[in-house]
Amino acid sequence: MPNMKDLEVITFKVGKDLVKLLKKIPNRSEFIRAAVLEALDNVCPFCRGSGVLTPHRKKHWNELTKHHGTKECKECHEDVLVCASR
Repeated sequence: MPNMKDLEVITFKVGKDLVKLLKKIPNRSEFIRAAVLEALDNVCPFCRGSGVLTPHRKKHWNELTKHHGTKECKECHEDVLVCASR
């Protein structure tokens, strides 16, 4: 963890149900930091976590999918990008 002098306080609003759940966590700050870091580590590199393709990204996506597709991974059953020539 960084030095206390290097930390900055960030606040955000949550609903009452989440407040109740967070109050049960012994070290809320550490839990929230870890959850945020985990979420940031798993952001979609294409939409950057927005869940939306901008018109320009959609254009690039359409170009990519001319030569690539998706298929289900036999091991984990998630969709994966594959080159259409395979």
